[in-house]
Amino acid sequence: MLTLDKFEEASEAVRKVTQETKLVYSDYFSEQTGNRVYLKPENMQFTGAYKLRGAYYKISTLSEEERKKGLITASAGNHAQGVAYAAKCFGAKAVIVMPTTTPLIKVERTKNYGAEVVLYGDVYDEACDYALKLAEEKGYTFIHPFDDLTVATGQGTIAMEIFQELPLVDYILVPIGGGGLATGVSTLAKLLNPKIKVIGVEPAGANCMQVSLEKGEVTTLPAVNTIADGTAVKRPGEKIFPYLQENLDGILTVEDDELIVAFLDMVENHKMIVENSGLLTVAALKHLDVKGKKVVAILSGGNMDVITMSSVVQNGLIARDRIFTISVLLPDKPGELVRVSTVIAEQRGNVIKLEHNQFYSTNRNAAVELKITMEAFGTAHKMQIIEALEKAGYEPKQIRPNL
Repeated sequence: MLTLDKFEEASEAVRKVTQETKLVYSDYFSEQTGNRVYLKPENMQFTGAYKLRGAYYKISTLSEEERKKGLITASAGNHAQGVAYAAKCFGAKAVIVMPTTTPLIKVERTKNYGAEVVLYGDVYDEACDYALKLAEEKGYTFIHPFDDLTVATGQGTIAMEIFQELPLVDYILVPIGGGGLATGVSTLAKLLNPKIKVIGVEPAGANCMQVSLEKGEVTTLPAVNTIADGTAVKRPGEKIFPYLQENLDGILTVEDDELIVAFLDMVENHKMIVENSGLLTVAALKHLDVKGKKVVAILSGGNMDVITMSSVVQNGLIARDRIFTISVLLPDKPGELVRVSTVIAEQRGNVIKLEHNQFYSTNRNAAVELKITMEAFGTAHKMQIIEALEKAGYEPKQIRPNL
């Protein structure tokens, strides 16, 4: 049972391995939403995510015999690092089965904590089935990443810390993959204050909890498709599901495009790197239909590889019209390129890429194509540049930037 005594016990235990992640008040998101928004930066944990809490508390409750058998789990990365680190603390062997799609940074960091990593399957669910098979064959002790009440209790210690800092919190937004974090947070929140609202947030392409709650039973999605790899789960936990039915006040879903913009917001306004799954709650802030409330968004993790980060930044700039590309046709004669550049420069546009295609038409004197990729301050500035080109006699067409 998830009791207050167990949550207090878990809070004492996890202090040995967690870093203090005090709430960060966000002027930016507060102004954007009309609420008082606070961020719970679990991306700043030593292993880069909240998962260390549940993993360490679970392993601390195991017998010496269970630990000596060796520990095994399946994870898309953050629970993997939590188990690997906690196992190292207790001197236990750890085997981690990770999907083949797991970002390299999560694989390498898991290995660095001394764990043996096995890559299997395209999604978490396939990796988990294989981990259970290995546990049976080798006699390992299996540490489930979310469908375990002890693990969920460890994750719920986040709510204890939120209430210590912000006793009158109105809403807590929590990311959902399999549901372990949401179970612990929502259950403890209701124990501390039944009036608190806890809202789960899922990627629209992996909304297994939303579907399950609507049907009233644990349901498996046929497939998942999301850039939020840490929450790309087809089926939520069976053991924890009743707690979520009782304590969760709703589910919001977020499209991948919203996560891209949220990443840019976090980097520019809070100078923090938060992975896509951890950004679910940030992206969901604008979907929360309340005003004047104290809202805490849990940033569940920050383990993101540099290549993914680069892609997200570029796409975020494009989504915000900070980078855009236009195509214009102009005669192939001296001075035309200078003329176009002058119009753009006068509007303070910054050209970052030019593609001059002389083979657009068989009649080069009639028209050649010029693709211009440039930086702008945002949508209004972009439209200002386009209008200036139109007044200069060009007919700019917007096309997708190819960076």
